[in-house]
Amino acid sequence: MNNKVIAVDGPAGAGKSTVAKKLSEIINFTYIDSGSMFRAITLKVIKEGIEIDDIDRIIYYANNSSIDFINNNIYLDGVNVSNEIRDSLVNAKVSHIAKIPKIREAIVIIQRRIARNKNVVVDGRDIGTTVFPHAFIKFYLTASVEERAKRRYNELVNKTQYSFEEVKNQILSRDYIDSHREASPLKQAEDAILIDTTGKNIDEVITELLYHISMNGGI
Repeated sequence: MNNKVIAVDGPAGAGKSTVAKKLSEIINFTYIDSGSMFRAITLKVIKEGIEIDDIDRIIYYANNSSIDFINNNIYLDGVNVSNEIRDSLVNAKVSHIAKIPKIREAIVIIQRRIARNKNVVVDGRDIGTTVFPHAFIKFYLTASVEERAKRRYNELVNKTQYSFEEVKNQILSRDYIDSHREASPLKQAEDAILIDTTGKNIDEVITELLYHISMNGGI
């Protein structure tokens, strides 16, 4: 590929999606939100009433679904589901869907197809290690568990009855599942630049990323 890929990995609540989306707008790259892709499949599983352990049916529906990004919104089977995929029930189940190898394979194919002819910023948990191991530059965003739980709780405070401790436990559970799954576990790529976002606002993090991009030859 002659195009450039910027990979942004990290655990839940580290700020990947927000930072990657804004970065893509600043440098005029296409934004691919891989987490939203898994969330979209999870949403469909929930709507179809499929049990979380019914792997064959989950794979069937994943392979027969259409996922696309239009104006930084995600569309599932032609419907904008950008808000629905942030539901707390999706939060609780998405890691179970994401750890299924054949689901990950399907998502990777879509991601690589989109990036074939475009400069892209892609965020997720295995972008720099598995999906785009030869990315132009890789970032690994992280933050303390308390900080990540606080961010997620603030996102959900008007949408759910979960307490802060319950949200924190969800974060810890998801960290464990993501880092211990057999297929493409969450980990920092050896050549990724570590960015700790604890106590930093979006603009401060973006400034750090732009600095490292410029030091690697710019875009």
